[in-house]
Amino acid sequence: MDIGMMIEGQNGLNWERWIHIYQLAERLHFPSLFRSDHYFIGEQQDSLDTYVSLAIAARETTGMRLGTLVSPMTFRPPVEIARMAAAIDLLSNGRFVLGMGAGWNEPEHRAYGIHFPDRGERSAKLVEAVALVRSLWAPGPANFKGKYYELNNANLLPKPPEGRPWLLVGGSGPQRTLKVAAQFADEWNCVNTPAATYMDLKAVLDAHCSLFNRDPSTIKRSMMTFGIVGPNDKAVLHAAEIASHHVARGQYDAKGLLAAAAERGIIHGTTDQVVHQLGTLAELGVQEVQFQHMDFDNDEVPEYLASVIMPQVKNL
Repeated sequence: MDIGMMIEGQNGLNWERWIHIYQLAERLHFPSLFRSDHYFIGEQQDSLDTYVSLAIAARETTGMRLGTLVSPMTFRPPVEIARMAAAIDLLSNGRFVLGMGAGWNEPEHRAYGIHFPDRGERSAKLVEAVALVRSLWAPGPANFKGKYYELNNANLLPKPPEGRPWLLVGGSGPQRTLKVAAQFADEWNCVNTPAATYMDLKAVLDAHCSLFNRDPSTIKRSMMTFGIVGPNDKAVLHAAEIASHHVARGQYDAKGLLAAAAERGIIHGTTDQVVHQLGTLAELGVQEVQFQHMDFDNDEVPEYLASVIMPQVKNL
Protein backbone atom coordinates (compact mmCIF):
# COMPACT_ATOMS: atom_id res chain seq x y z
CA MET A 1 0.00 0.00 0.00
CA ASP A 2 1.12 3.54 -0.81
CA ILE A 3 0.64 6.48 1.56
CA GLY A 4 -0.04 9.80 -0.14
CA MET A 5 -0.57 13.34 1.11
CA MET A 6 -3.63 15.49 0.47
CA ILE A 7 -3.95 19.24 1.01
CA GLU A 8 -7.23 21.11 1.47
CA GLY A 9 -5.93 24.28 -0.11
CA GLN A 10 -8.85 26.45 0.98
CA ASN A 11 -7.75 26.13 4.63
CA GLY A 12 -5.23 28.95 4.61
CA LEU A 13 -2.84 27.87 1.84
CA ASN A 14 -0.53 30.61 0.56
CA TRP A 15 2.54 30.41 -1.66
CA GLU A 16 5.05 30.17 1.19
CA ARG A 17 3.17 27.25 2.73
CA TRP A 18 2.54 25.48 -0.60
CA ILE A 19 6.19 25.64 -1.67
CA HIS A 20 7.23 24.23 1.70
CA ILE A 21 4.64 21.44 1.47
CA TYR A 22 5.53 20.14 -1.98
CA GLN A 23 9.23 20.33 -1.14
CA LEU A 24 8.52 18.45 2.10
CA ALA A 25 6.48 15.78 0.30
CA GLU A 26 9.23 15.18 -2.22
CA ARG A 27 11.97 15.12 0.44
CA LEU A 28 10.01 12.53 2.43
CA HIS A 29 9.40 10.45 -0.73
CA PHE A 30 5.64 10.54 -0.64
CA PRO A 31 4.46 8.87 -3.86
CA SER A 32 1.65 11.38 -4.34
CA LEU A 33 0.51 14.87 -3.39
CA PHE A 34 -3.08 15.90 -4.07
CA ARG A 35 -4.94 19.21 -3.84
CA SER A 36 -8.61 19.86 -3.19
CA ASP A 37 -10.37 22.23 -5.58
CA HIS A 38 -12.46 24.69 -3.57
CA TYR A 39 -12.85 28.42 -3.05
CA PHE A 40 -13.74 27.86 0.59
CA ILE A 41 -15.50 25.49 2.96
CA GLY A 42 -16.82 27.21 6.06
CA GLU A 43 -14.55 30.13 6.95
CA GLN A 44 -13.08 32.02 3.99
CA GLN A 45 -9.27 31.93 4.17
CA ASP A 46 -6.21 32.12 1.93
CA SER A 47 -6.68 29.70 -0.97
CA LEU A 48 -4.51 29.16 -4.04
CA ASP A 49 -5.99 28.17 -7.37
CA THR A 50 -5.61 24.41 -7.62
CA TYR A 51 -4.32 24.15 -11.18
CA VAL A 52 -1.89 27.06 -10.90
CA SER A 53 -0.41 25.58 -7.71
CA LEU A 54 -0.11 22.11 -9.26
CA ALA A 55 1.58 23.52 -12.36
CA ILE A 56 4.23 25.15 -10.16
CA ALA A 57 4.72 21.91 -8.22
CA ALA A 58 4.94 19.94 -11.48
CA ARG A 59 7.78 22.18 -12.65
CA GLU A 60 9.72 21.99 -9.39
CA THR A 61 9.35 18.32 -8.39
CA THR A 62 10.48 15.15 -10.10
CA GLY A 63 9.09 11.96 -8.59
CA MET A 64 5.59 12.02 -7.15
CA ARG A 65 2.12 12.00 -8.63
CA LEU A 66 0.37 15.36 -8.46
CA GLY A 67 -3.33 15.85 -8.87
CA THR A 68 -6.78 17.13 -8.00
CA LEU A 69 -8.88 15.38 -5.37
CA VAL A 70 -11.23 16.33 -6.88
CA SER A 71 -12.30 19.03 -9.34
CA PRO A 72 -16.07 19.66 -9.27
CA MET A 73 -17.71 19.82 -12.67
CA THR A 74 -19.64 22.92 -11.62
CA PHE A 75 -16.68 25.32 -11.52
CA ARG A 76 -15.32 25.19 -15.09
CA PRO A 77 -16.29 23.93 -18.53
CA PRO A 78 -14.84 20.43 -18.99
CA VAL A 79 -12.96 21.67 -22.07
CA GLU A 80 -10.90 23.96 -19.80
CA ILE A 81 -10.27 21.13 -17.36
CA ALA A 82 -9.09 18.88 -20.20
CA ARG A 83 -6.73 21.58 -21.54
CA MET A 84 -5.20 22.37 -18.15
CA ALA A 85 -4.79 18.70 -17.28
CA ALA A 86 -3.09 17.94 -20.59
CA ALA A 87 -0.71 20.89 -20.15
CA ILE A 88 0.27 19.91 -16.58
CA ASP A 89 0.64 16.29 -17.66
CA LEU A 90 3.19 17.33 -20.28
CA LEU A 91 4.94 19.67 -17.84
CA SER A 92 5.24 16.89 -15.25
CA ASN A 93 6.28 14.15 -17.68
CA GLY A 94 3.17 12.13 -17.00
CA ARG A 95 2.82 12.56 -13.24
CA PHE A 96 -0.45 14.50 -13.28
CA VAL A 97 -3.69 12.92 -12.06
CA LEU A 98 -6.97 14.58 -13.02
CA GLY A 99 -9.49 13.84 -10.31
CA MET A 100 -13.08 14.68 -11.30
CA GLY A 101 -16.21 14.82 -9.16
CA ALA A 102 -19.77 16.11 -9.26
CA GLY A 103 -19.38 18.95 -6.72
CA TRP A 104 -21.21 19.34 -3.44
CA ASN A 105 -20.51 22.57 -1.51
CA GLU A 106 -23.41 24.91 -2.24
CA PRO A 107 -22.29 27.96 -0.15
CA GLU A 108 -19.12 28.56 -2.20
CA HIS A 109 -21.16 28.42 -5.40
CA ARG A 110 -23.61 30.98 -4.06
CA ALA A 111 -20.82 33.26 -2.84
CA TYR A 112 -19.12 33.33 -6.24
CA GLY A 113 -22.26 33.38 -8.36
CA ILE A 114 -21.76 29.89 -9.77
CA HIS A 115 -24.88 27.94 -10.68
CA PHE A 116 -25.41 24.95 -8.37
CA PRO A 117 -27.62 22.34 -10.07
CA ASP A 118 -29.52 19.69 -8.18
CA ARG A 119 -27.78 16.42 -7.38
CA GLY A 120 -29.16 14.58 -10.41
CA GLU A 121 -27.96 17.22 -12.85
CA ARG A 122 -24.53 17.42 -11.20
CA SER A 123 -24.13 13.65 -11.54
CA ALA A 124 -25.30 13.71 -15.15
CA LYS A 125 -22.84 16.49 -15.98
CA LEU A 126 -20.02 14.47 -14.42
CA VAL A 127 -20.83 11.52 -16.67
CA GLU A 128 -20.72 13.71 -19.78
CA ALA A 129 -17.67 15.67 -18.67
CA VAL A 130 -15.57 12.55 -18.09
CA ALA A 131 -16.46 11.20 -21.53
CA LEU A 132 -15.74 14.57 -23.16
CA VAL A 133 -12.34 14.92 -21.47
CA ARG A 134 -11.35 11.44 -22.61
CA SER A 135 -12.37 12.27 -26.17
CA LEU A 136 -10.26 15.46 -26.21
CA TRP A 137 -7.17 13.58 -25.05
CA ALA A 138 -7.55 10.87 -27.69
CA PRO A 139 -5.64 11.13 -30.99
CA GLY A 140 -7.20 13.33 -33.64
CA PRO A 141 -10.14 15.74 -33.59
CA ALA A 142 -12.96 15.10 -31.13
CA ASN A 143 -16.71 15.21 -31.65
CA PHE A 144 -19.17 14.94 -28.79
CA LYS A 145 -22.87 15.54 -28.47
CA GLY A 146 -24.49 15.40 -25.05
CA LYS A 147 -27.29 17.09 -23.20
CA TYR A 148 -24.94 19.60 -21.55
CA TYR A 149 -21.71 19.63 -23.59
CA GLU A 150 -20.75 19.53 -27.25
CA LEU A 151 -17.59 19.29 -29.36
CA ASN A 152 -17.35 19.81 -33.10
CA ASN A 153 -14.07 18.70 -34.66
CA ALA A 154 -12.09 20.02 -31.67
CA ASN A 155 -8.43 19.04 -31.81
CA LEU A 156 -6.80 19.73 -28.46
CA LEU A 157 -3.10 20.44 -29.06
CA PRO A 158 -0.51 19.69 -27.89
CA LYS A 159 -1.82 16.20 -27.16
CA PRO A 160 -0.63 14.24 -24.16
CA PRO A 161 0.76 10.82 -25.05
CA GLU A 162 -1.87 8.13 -25.48
CA GLY A 163 -3.12 6.86 -22.12
CA ARG A 164 -2.38 10.11 -20.32
CA PRO A 165 -3.23 11.98 -18.17
CA TRP A 166 -4.26 9.51 -15.48
CA LEU A 167 -7.97 9.96 -14.80
CA LEU A 168 -9.41 9.58 -11.30
CA VAL A 169 -13.12 9.63 -10.53
CA GLY A 170 -14.00 10.49 -6.95
CA GLY A 171 -17.25 9.73 -5.17
CA SER A 172 -19.52 6.98 -3.92
CA GLY A 173 -22.74 7.41 -5.89
CA PRO A 174 -23.60 3.84 -6.87
CA GLN A 175 -25.59 4.43 -10.04
CA ARG A 176 -23.76 7.23 -11.84
CA THR A 177 -20.39 7.98 -10.22
CA LEU A 178 -19.30 4.37 -9.87
CA LYS A 179 -20.64 3.55 -13.31
CA VAL A 180 -18.64 6.33 -14.98
CA ALA A 181 -15.60 5.22 -12.97
CA ALA A 182 -16.06 1.69 -14.31
CA GLN A 183 -16.27 2.95 -17.88
CA PHE A 184 -13.57 5.62 -17.98
CA ALA A 185 -11.42 5.92 -14.83
CA ASP A 186 -7.87 4.77 -14.24
CA GLU A 187 -8.51 5.20 -10.51
CA TRP A 188 -11.50 5.35 -8.19
CA ASN A 189 -11.27 7.31 -4.96
CA CYS A 190 -13.61 7.50 -1.98
CA VAL A 191 -13.35 9.45 1.29
CA ASN A 192 -13.36 8.19 4.90
CA THR A 193 -15.21 4.99 4.11
CA PRO A 194 -15.71 2.25 6.74
CA ALA A 195 -14.62 -1.22 5.64
CA ALA A 196 -18.14 -2.64 5.47
CA THR A 197 -19.37 0.25 3.32
CA TYR A 198 -16.29 -0.02 1.14
CA MET A 199 -17.03 -3.70 0.49
CA ASP A 200 -20.49 -2.78 -0.77
CA LEU A 201 -19.19 0.01 -3.01
CA LYS A 202 -16.46 -2.22 -4.38
CA ALA A 203 -19.04 -4.84 -5.34
CA VAL A 204 -21.10 -2.19 -7.16
CA LEU A 205 -18.03 -0.91 -9.05
CA ASP A 206 -17.04 -4.44 -10.05
CA ALA A 207 -20.58 -5.13 -11.27
CA HIS A 208 -20.51 -1.98 -13.40
CA CYS A 209 -17.20 -3.11 -14.90
CA SER A 210 -18.92 -6.19 -16.28
CA LEU A 211 -21.26 -3.92 -18.26
CA PHE A 212 -18.25 -2.57 -20.17
CA ASN A 213 -16.35 -5.88 -20.37
CA ARG A 214 -13.68 -4.31 -18.20
CA ASP A 215 -11.39 -6.14 -15.82
CA PRO A 216 -11.99 -4.51 -12.39
CA SER A 217 -8.32 -4.96 -11.53
CA THR A 218 -7.42 -2.33 -14.16
CA ILE A 219 -8.91 0.37 -11.91
CA LYS A 220 -6.67 1.54 -9.10
CA ARG A 221 -8.48 1.89 -5.75
CA SER A 222 -7.60 4.73 -3.36
CA MET A 223 -9.12 6.45 -0.35
CA MET A 224 -8.66 9.86 1.24
CA THR A 225 -8.79 10.09 5.02
CA PHE A 226 -8.56 12.90 7.56
CA GLY A 227 -5.83 10.90 9.32
CA ILE A 228 -5.99 11.51 13.08
CA VAL A 229 -2.72 9.76 13.82
CA GLY A 230 0.48 9.99 15.82
CA PRO A 231 3.15 8.00 17.69
CA ASN A 232 1.39 8.33 21.07
CA ASP A 233 -1.96 9.27 22.58
CA LYS A 234 -0.92 12.88 23.17
CA ALA A 235 0.00 13.32 19.50
CA VAL A 236 -3.24 11.69 18.38
CA LEU A 237 -5.29 14.00 20.60
CA HIS A 238 -3.44 17.02 19.18
CA ALA A 239 -4.19 15.78 15.64
CA ALA A 240 -7.85 15.43 16.62
CA GLU A 241 -7.87 19.01 17.90
CA ILE A 242 -6.55 20.23 14.54
CA ALA A 243 -9.06 18.07 12.68
CA SER A 244 -11.99 19.19 14.81
CA HIS A 245 -11.25 22.76 13.70
CA HIS A 246 -10.54 22.07 10.02
CA VAL A 247 -13.01 19.34 9.12
CA ALA A 248 -15.53 18.87 11.95
CA ARG A 249 -16.21 22.63 12.15
CA GLY A 250 -18.04 22.55 15.46
CA GLN A 251 -19.78 19.22 14.92
CA TYR A 252 -17.30 17.46 17.21
CA ASP A 253 -14.66 18.49 19.70
CA ALA A 254 -11.37 16.54 19.62
CA LYS A 255 -12.51 13.71 21.88
CA GLY A 256 -15.88 13.50 20.17
CA LEU A 257 -14.23 13.24 16.76
CA LEU A 258 -11.97 10.46 18.01
CA ALA A 259 -14.97 8.61 19.41
CA ALA A 260 -16.75 8.89 16.06
CA ALA A 261 -13.71 8.15 13.90
CA ALA A 262 -14.27 4.43 13.41
CA GLU A 263 -17.94 4.87 12.52
CA ARG A 264 -17.03 7.60 10.02
CA GLY A 265 -14.24 5.55 8.45
CA ILE A 266 -11.45 7.90 9.54
CA ILE A 267 -8.00 6.33 9.95
CA HIS A 268 -7.04 7.14 13.54
CA GLY A 269 -4.90 6.17 16.50
CA THR A 270 -1.31 5.26 17.26
CA THR A 271 0.98 3.17 15.09
CA ASP A 272 -0.37 -0.34 15.70
CA GLN A 273 -3.96 0.87 15.29
CA VAL A 274 -3.18 2.73 12.08
CA VAL A 275 -1.29 -0.20 10.55
CA HIS A 276 -4.16 -2.54 11.44
CA GLN A 277 -6.76 -0.27 9.83
CA LEU A 278 -4.64 0.14 6.70
CA GLY A 279 -4.13 -3.63 6.58
CA THR A 280 -7.89 -4.16 6.61
CA LEU A 281 -8.31 -1.75 3.70
CA ALA A 282 -5.44 -3.39 1.81
CA GLU A 283 -7.18 -6.76 2.12
CA LEU A 284 -10.23 -5.16 0.49
CA GLY A 285 -8.14 -3.93 -2.42
CA VAL A 286 -7.29 -0.33 -1.45
CA GLN A 287 -3.90 0.41 -2.98
CA GLU A 288 -3.25 3.95 -1.75
CA VAL A 289 -4.52 6.03 1.16
CA GLN A 290 -4.07 9.80 0.98
CA PHE A 291 -3.78 11.36 4.43
CA GLN A 292 -4.98 14.94 4.74
CA HIS A 293 -2.22 17.21 6.03
CA MET A 294 -4.05 19.77 8.17
CA ASP A 295 -1.45 21.72 10.13
CA PHE A 296 0.44 23.55 7.40
CA ASP A 297 2.98 25.04 9.82
CA ASN A 298 3.92 21.74 11.49
CA ASP A 299 5.70 18.88 9.70
CA GLU A 300 5.33 16.28 12.46
CA VAL A 301 2.47 14.23 10.97
CA PRO A 302 3.95 13.96 7.44
CA GLU A 303 7.32 13.03 8.95
CA TYR A 304 5.66 10.41 11.16
CA LEU A 305 3.76 8.93 8.23
CA ALA A 306 6.91 8.79 6.09
CA SER A 307 9.28 7.40 8.71
CA VAL A 308 6.99 5.08 10.70
CA ILE A 309 3.83 4.16 8.80
CA MET A 310 5.03 3.96 5.18
CA PRO A 311 7.73 1.32 5.87
CA GLN A 312 5.24 -0.89 7.73
CA VAL A 313 2.54 -0.87 5.03
CA LYS A 314 4.53 -0.79 1.81
CA ASN A 315 4.25 -4.57 1.40
CA LEU A 316 0.55 -4.87 2.30
